[in-house]
Amino acid sequence: MAKKTNTASFEQQLFKAADKLRKNIDAAEYKYVVLGLVFIKYISESFNELYQKLEADEWSDPEDRDEYLAENVFFVPQTARWSHIHNNAKLATIGQTIDEAMEAIEKENAELKNVLPKVYGKANLDKASLGQLIDLISNTELQVENENSKDLFGRVYEYFLGEFANAEGKKGGQFYTPKAIVKLMVEMIEPYKGRVYDPACGSGGMFVMSEKFVTEHQGNINDITIYGQESNQTTWKLSKMNLAIRNVNSQFVSWNTEGSFLKDAHPDLKADFILANPPFNQKDWGVDRLQDDARWKYGTPPSGNANYGWMMHMLYHLAPKGVMATVLANGSLSSNTSGEGVIRKNLVEQDLVECIVALPKQLFYNTGIPACIWFLRREKSNHSKEILFIDASEMGYMKDRTHRDLAEEDVNLITETYHNWRKSENYEDVKGFCKAATLEEVQKHNHVLTPGRYVGIPDEEDDGIPFETKMADLTTTLKEQMEKEEALNEEIKQQLANIGLEL
Repeated sequence: MAKKTNTASFEQQLFKAADKLRKNIDAAEYKYVVLGLVFIKYISESFNELYQKLEADEWSDPEDRDEYLAENVFFVPQTARWSHIHNNAKLATIGQTIDEAMEAIEKENAELKNVLPKVYGKANLDKASLGQLIDLISNTELQVENENSKDLFGRVYEYFLGEFANAEGKKGGQFYTPKAIVKLMVEMIEPYKGRVYDPACGSGGMFVMSEKFVTEHQGNINDITIYGQESNQTTWKLSKMNLAIRNVNSQFVSWNTEGSFLKDAHPDLKADFILANPPFNQKDWGVDRLQDDARWKYGTPPSGNANYGWMMHMLYHLAPKGVMATVLANGSLSSNTSGEGVIRKNLVEQDLVECIVALPKQLFYNTGIPACIWFLRREKSNHSKEILFIDASEMGYMKDRTHRDLAEEDVNLITETYHNWRKSENYEDVKGFCKAATLEEVQKHNHVLTPGRYVGIPDEEDDGIPFETKMADLTTTLKEQMEKEEALNEEIKQQLANIGLEL
């Protein structure tokens, strides 16, 4: 029986140990070193499992590459297997050995072409520390039963991505969206079956969470097809490894330097589910070259801010019965500059906006700007001409000195509120938290969609103490404090006088 491990603390311990070996290398560079090794360990484990089965079968050849392709398992050539790497871990040539292993894997597996990091031979990477890192990842605790091991590697990869994003600060947010936000978006739009699209897919977190959602709800992962695009090549590589480690098909996750606006990798796609966390308030994004673009159906977005450009790009790709969720800066809810107010009004009047969720501050690694999630749906059958506003800005907890996170119960409450409202079951407005507003109410607010305007301020709980009693207590406290202040002032005067100074 496999030894039970506390996976959360295991992941933390593994990261701490790996980070100790980082020495003078930047987190931005070191993440490729660590995540590349985690990946190669994972595919070696999967390969070994099938290898042993084939070896036990007298009619099969465990070195036949086609046997692995047939089972959707990456073929790992001999010089790239973990045992070979581990055996050479203490040699000065270990960096070159790993780089050659990465090249050999790419050569045998077309899906991984130009994806794997080949950074291990660099002079600034201490080879003794690299050897220790290999020992660490070879930790026997990873040798659990295979079905658990696969999931564990996925969690380790995901945890490391989050920790590296934290270590990189502002730059980290470019490839990583905090897990709780991704979970909230996925749980709300429920991508059970169909095409799932993210036009700014980063390290693929939206897709990984969609896969988790499907499997946790006893669905079939083959019922969803993912489509993505990323303009940063190194981030795209992270996403390809992240998806491969989860056994998610990433053939439609594309990279080009121009990005989704200027070179749309999926021009004919109509997606059933769109999930995205595009860059906030992006400037100079190329709209001057896209003035007559078919995507700007509700108005041309300004060159100084791409928020509505992203939203209309996604709407353009949304299927007739599709739903989309995108994170944007709160400014998108109220801005009237450069025609943004007109675009927002058009989206509301066309009955495309289904729900707005205001998020707490300090959730993101790369910005302290307050953010929200827009949910848009083409066919709002149960709630035509109505928008659900949820104010979650005071929810969550501080997980460290600078970052907030949403607790599981926060995510559940928001998700349940949204689904109850959609089904018209057990839903009621809650002052200070949620409000289903009619189109007329939104018009009265000049199409400003800030949830706080609609949900109001929560009533304070009555503590049963009469007003007169409270005021008497407060007055007494104030009097005591004023007397104390007077005494302290006299004491300061006296001390100054003792050294010959007068006020």
